[in-house]
Amino acid sequence: MADKKPILEVKNLSMTFQNKGKRGKKSVVKAIDNVSFEIYPGEIFGLVGESGCGKTTTGRTIIRLYDPTGGEMYYNGRCISGKMTNELRRFLTDNIAMIFQDPVSSLNPRMTIQEIIGEGLEIRGIDNEAIRNNLIAEILEKVGLQREHATRYPHEFSGGQRQRIGIARALVVKPSMIIADEPVSALDVSIQAQVINLLQEIKEHMELTILFIAHDLSVVKYFSDRIGVMYFGKLVEVAPSDMLFEHPIHPYTRSLLSAIPQPDPISERKRKHIYYDPNMHDYSVQSPAMQEILPGHFVYASDSEAKMYREELEKGVI
Repeated sequence: MADKKPILEVKNLSMTFQNKGKRGKKSVVKAIDNVSFEIYPGEIFGLVGESGCGKTTTGRTIIRLYDPTGGEMYYNGRCISGKMTNELRRFLTDNIAMIFQDPVSSLNPRMTIQEIIGEGLEIRGIDNEAIRNNLIAEILEKVGLQREHATRYPHEFSGGQRQRIGIARALVVKPSMIIADEPVSALDVSIQAQVINLLQEIKEHMELTILFIAHDLSVVKYFSDRIGVMYFGKLVEVAPSDMLFEHPIHPYTRSLLSAIPQPDPISERKRKHIYYDPNMHDYSVQSPAMQEILPGHFVYASDSEAKMYREELEKGVI
């Protein structure tokens, strides 16, 4: 990736929310805390972590469903984290689209599939109904549905079909990047494979860049080129997919990987789960930062921790 320019640059991104608790007391929740990463053209970048770690908030902030409280974001060299204007909104909607997690609640039950998918085309000024309907029919067929489905309503489809409709809605505007927010987590296992294969085919056909947000590490390993691991609002490890699974370095990443169920019942019984205790880190003397432990493999660590990780790698401990 060194010879390529990133299509998306996220620098020190922060997102905080204010909660009003009992007796009117306000508390601040840091959903994203100083997160930085890059995504390159044509790449699938997986973002993983447990529920509540800030993955979805990161995706929603990039597409500006949330206004960031700190940091900067650049898309093809243009800053997209500044004040939202009509021109910036148009730039974002022309370049980035989002596939939402829940295929049921993300589709308006009072609109036909034709209206749902065609909404983005209308916003972009395609007023000719015949052209619009033809584009809708083409994208429906591309995601494995039929032209006749356009006149139906969301409740007439299965969960997998609804997610295909959500994918069609995102792709019909021909974006250069897709943010896929856990697009298969609400689906049966057999349907998950179909949707993942569909995304892979469309990605290659349309030369898409994808930010793939998920908590299922098995799916992310199969689908992603590089993976970023989040914990409690922070990015703790970024590495190529194969490297992350072969040499997980951060203790939290090792804990996540140890929790993946094994298909072999014998190895599953012998599997030992690694528990991660965030108190194991002492940052009172040295402040942590993302450090390159192996080429292209970055870990959130202090200088002393980075030295220890390199020594453990040389000894074959990790």
